[in-house]
Amino acid sequence: MTGRPARPALPPRLRGPLGLVALLAALAVLALGVLYADAGRPGTVDARLVAALDGVGPPGRQVALATDFLGEPVGAALLVAALVTGCLLLRRPRAAVLLVVGPGLAVAATKVLKHLVGRTIHGDGNLSYPSGHTAFLTAVALAVALLVAGRPALGRTAGTALVLAAALAAGAAMGWAQVVLSAHYPTDTLGGLCTALAVVPAAARLLDRAADAAGRARG
Repeated sequence: MTGRPARPALPPRLRGPLGLVALLAALAVLALGVLYADAGRPGTVDARLVAALDGVGPPGRQVALATDFLGEPVGAALLVAALVTGCLLLRRPRAAVLLVVGPGLAVAATKVLKHLVGRTIHGDGNLSYPSGHTAFLTAVALAVALLVAGRPALGRTAGTALVLAAALAAGAAMGWAQVVLSAHYPTDTLGGLCTALAVVPAAARLLDRAADAAGRARG
């Protein structure tokens, strides 16, 4: 309505760095998937990390449960709805769409990968790699960080660092919660984090291309 072009979901100056990150993350997801295919027990690294977190008491478990809630359907819907509303109030429609599409695609990717990899926890019926909860919260953090990183004051290095820091912080928080609650192996959560890192930048780039093409078609 103002005549100003919509700000891109993926800032142009971050396309190169985040494209490389997305490629490396996809390779990590593939490597971990091959390594733990059809496994039903923790690897060496998993066992050590699980042992290190074994002493988390009731207060810590309550924090873990609260964090886990953000990845459950109700918690996820409330979180995304609040953030989308904020984006619309800020007149950032592409960011609002990315907050829905990015996490949705990341979680969908984890569901497909779980059946392809076949890793289980607590029995054959519980597919575990990669963690959908971790992918979701990481994807949300990425979408929000891309919104902030689009500010002109942030250069390529600072913007990239901000996006990666947000993704790692969110992924680490949810990954910790999933391990404390015995819902996932640590490497499952790493796979979820990397899935989001691979999917969200690609989704943002495709969103920008589609929106730009639609704008040109309208004249």
